[in-house]
Amino acid sequence: MEFADKPNFTVAGVTDWTAVGGHGSDASLRTSEALARETSALKSKSLENSSSPHLESASKVDGSESELRAALVAAPAGFEANRKLGIFYLHAGRYQESIPLLEAAYKIDPSNRENEYDLALAYNATGDYSRARGHVRALLAKADRSDLHRLAGELDEKLGDPLSAVHEQEQAARLDPSEQNYFEWGSELLLHRAMWQAVEVFGNGAKAYPKSPRMLAALGAALFATARYEEASLRLCEASDLNPADPEPYIFMGKIEMASPTPLPCIGQRLANFVQQQPDNPIANYLDAMALLRREQAGDQQSSAETMLKKAVALDPKCGEAYLQLGILAFSRHDIEQAIDRYRRAIEVNPELGEAHYRLGVVYDRIGKPAEAKQEFQIHDEIERVQAAAIERERRDVKQFLVVSQSQPASSASH
Repeated sequence: MEFADKPNFTVAGVTDWTAVGGHGSDASLRTSEALARETSALKSKSLENSSSPHLESASKVDGSESELRAALVAAPAGFEANRKLGIFYLHAGRYQESIPLLEAAYKIDPSNRENEYDLALAYNATGDYSRARGHVRALLAKADRSDLHRLAGELDEKLGDPLSAVHEQEQAARLDPSEQNYFEWGSELLLHRAMWQAVEVFGNGAKAYPKSPRMLAALGAALFATARYEEASLRLCEASDLNPADPEPYIFMGKIEMASPTPLPCIGQRLANFVQQQPDNPIANYLDAMALLRREQAGDQQSSAETMLKKAVALDPKCGEAYLQLGILAFSRHDIEQAIDRYRRAIEVNPELGEAHYRLGVVYDRIGKPAEAKQEFQIHDEIERVQAAAIERERRDVKQFLVVSQSQPASSASH
């Protein structure tokens, strides 16, 4: 496949985080940021059949550990003996053990590109990103390969250089417009708040790879970030239809459904399908219950939602959000005792669930316990303060791209 979709933008620099380019409420903004991080985490899905997510292209080797160790004893200065045992440990996830062997092989024959690439993978796996990047750059000086650009982009991001990272990911896609390269390029753009550009890249990726569920899910996340809520829901529903057993599109759906201003099309039915397919999945029960509560306030719908919430906490006693919703439902029918119990259970499993503290304070205030109410309100306010500070720190750490389009000067994640 040729790279035919030349982008109409260039990432020209980075700046501190701002809300420019964002849309909607603070809840929508936080949801879009969370979805950007979760989209980036989906990059490992193409590698899930590997022994390690670091080993997308590592060489293969035959033989048992004892056989390979015996070969090394027989030829301790041999390139093949060191390399083969090093690769064996690399695939076994024993990265620290692989490095001395691959380094020895590199010293014996520094011209062997496959060994140098495997050594870079081992350094990456152990967190020695600077050494890994040094070897990748040396390899790129010898061969302009898409897998090297992709790995260089991953390492640049880890080393705090997102501008170099996105340029490497773009070059990888230009050299090889594979599903993985489109996805990683779009993920880098979305992570650094170039939402409209991420929509463009994921959209082109979805055209090229219409059967890729994660590409459609990522496109949905990017569309949500640009406040195109209905389009986002449709793309996520398409992703779930391609692979109904994959929970990720449903989780994305549930998050955008709860954060969007109004209920979204197709999501209610897909979340109901999620429960039918995975009835013992606590997340499926919780998300479907929340979708029902958003759509209908009728008693029968509330009853169905409450049943699923109870099942969610039975399946996962640590599901604090489900306990919180059970408390809200109990309070709505004036069952004060049960509301207090459910809010306390929510707090017990997740003490940082600020809304549970706030709602418990409301109940205490209603029944004439001002001291207890004041304490819960104070805890809520402190949790909100700490969480807001953490979000601001995270936003400062994630630089925002300055984008130049064909018709606009440089701007922060411009349309």
